[in-house]
Amino acid sequence: MIRIAAVGDIHMGPESKGLLRPAFETLPDSADVLLLAGDLTRHGTPEEARVVAREIEGLAVPVVAVLGNHDHHADCPDEVTAVLQDAGVRVLEGQATVVGSGDARIGVAGTKGFGGGFVGRCAGEFGEPVMKEFVRYSRRCADTLRTALEELEGQDCDVRIALTHFSPVPDTLAGEPPEIYPFLGSYLLAEAIDAAGADLAVHGHAHLGTEHGMTSGGVKVRNVAQPVIGRAFHVYHLAGPERATAGAPVGRVGA
Repeated sequence: MIRIAAVGDIHMGPESKGLLRPAFETLPDSADVLLLAGDLTRHGTPEEARVVAREIEGLAVPVVAVLGNHDHHADCPDEVTAVLQDAGVRVLEGQATVVGSGDARIGVAGTKGFGGGFVGRCAGEFGEPVMKEFVRYSRRCADTLRTALEELEGQDCDVRIALTHFSPVPDTLAGEPPEIYPFLGSYLLAEAIDAAGADLAVHGHAHLGTEHGMTSGGVKVRNVAQPVIGRAFHVYHLAGPERATAGAPVGRVGA
């Protein structure tokens, strides 16, 4: 059984130093990898990123992250990324990585993603240049996620996970005001996940949302925003090819 710990929207600042470290230090007992689903900081400053880095530096499990919209607010996402990378975090934006734990190979493809809405209630590439760019940016994020997932297909991964900040489905937004759904995610992400294939999709961003959802293609989606899961992280169990019990499908989500 492959164990995936995940959390997003921890929104750390100088006054939250040490808040999550005790829980994170228990990860080797319960998880094979920690996924961070964006909005790790409050305003996207390097100072806040250093607080996050101290929470995760030297952990005994690999850490993979994407940035969120808050991590872009100060207009220095590259600096935030560098701080996290110096602490050993693999920060993805339209990229993929494979982490190992024992004999398990866990493939993660990540992008922040963007908004635009969902089928029947979504923005289109029409009208003013700024509107067209809004949708095109969302499409570029989705396209890079699909490509990254496809790259993992040939890397002998036991499971493939799509990690985003914005949601790929409306299911996990239930509880949020419907009027803001277009700013919380995009169906383009789900299309990318279904086209390339994944065993699990993990996102954050929707603080008032719901944990469980699914793409139209049957990929389980989990909203791991900390206000939703109500803990330092949640662990999901995936059955890898050599770890599946009798009759269990590959990549089954156990929680």
